[in-house]
Amino acid sequence: MFKSLSLKVIIFGFIFTFFSSFGQSFFLGLFNSSIRETLSITHGQFGSIYASATLLSSFLLIWVGKKIDDINIFRFALYVTLLLAFSCFFFSKISSIVFLFIAVFLMRFSGQGLMSHTATTTISRFFTKSRGKALSIGWFGLSTAEFILPVLIVYLLTLTAWQNIWLSISVLILIFLPFISFALIKNLNFDSREDVNDQNFVEKEIKNWTRVEVLKDYRFYIVCLNMLAMPWIATGVFVYQSYITESKEWGEFVIAQSFMAYSVLSVITLLGSGFLIDKFTSRKLLIFMNIPLLISMLVLFYLDISISAFIFLGLIGISNGLANVLGSSTWAEIYGVKYIGSIKALTTALMVFSTAFGTALFGLLIDKGFTIEQIAVISFVYIFLSLIALFAVRNRLNPEYI
Repeated sequence: MFKSLSLKVIIFGFIFTFFSSFGQSFFLGLFNSSIRETLSITHGQFGSIYASATLLSSFLLIWVGKKIDDINIFRFALYVTLLLAFSCFFFSKISSIVFLFIAVFLMRFSGQGLMSHTATTTISRFFTKSRGKALSIGWFGLSTAEFILPVLIVYLLTLTAWQNIWLSISVLILIFLPFISFALIKNLNFDSREDVNDQNFVEKEIKNWTRVEVLKDYRFYIVCLNMLAMPWIATGVFVYQSYITESKEWGEFVIAQSFMAYSVLSVITLLGSGFLIDKFTSRKLLIFMNIPLLISMLVLFYLDISISAFIFLGLIGISNGLANVLGSSTWAEIYGVKYIGSIKALTTALMVFSTAFGTALFGLLIDKGFTIEQIAVISFVYIFLSLIALFAVRNRLNPEYI
């Protein structure tokens, strides 16, 4: 299916999305209780620190992320790798609220932000005909991490201190990622593109929008409303998974086990959506992205039995699988790839910002005495209204052809 260079780009994307997991909310949320116990802080305090650090990282990402359009991708990937390794090391040294803020900022900026941005921008720019399939396989790296790491970390926390886990991660990154990046993308440049031998495939030339032009396009904001639903709601669920477990009386390991359902369905959706995108385009699939997420809020509201945790996270996994691929391919389809790094830096920053919003909102509502069922209703209303707005403009999402 993919030739040598194409395969290398996909493997690079897979590995970088896997390693982005160390800055993702599902992973950091696994250490929520340990960190709160170490620092003697509440859910709300942790959420406020997490949100403000994430917010700062999103602002910085807008500027730093656009540099991927100007710097050789191997050098850019190397800088990101070194920053991630340092961030993990620093995270192991958390001993105060100030250190927690800095550590979360570094992890969100380098992990969730730059690692995923590097992977998806590289794939989106390189591929044309097979962009959907390539992105789906690339994002499979994060789904693999979501499947493996929660259970592994919960087990490791019974054997050793959480600080030792973060030190080990830092060493692993330094040993593994620079070598892998060199082997896979050393010769990749800005003009490198997928080799398409299909004579029936004719890529129409579309207008390449600058970031300033994108910001003036009303469609951008409606699509973003839908793109950002998954990050802020899922982040709230992941960061406050211990609160949900306690509220629903699901048992200590149910959420960690349920992540397997989340991961399996994410993977199935990822692989399927890649083929569907290449056949029907991202623009036509976008309307279906948040429907499983909408249903998951109903499950959270109505059901309390332990098995509902698997249904709940499984539905989120389906939306996650769609969102991961559509979140990268949609912008390339509508706005072109010449300035995709700059545009993706903005959308990734907005995604990171939304996770800060979700963390802060969930933490505030929890501290104010809101039940998880009431939070589910608030989330449901947001998803529903954003879907209505997207439905109204669904036929106006085509690119401008030259």
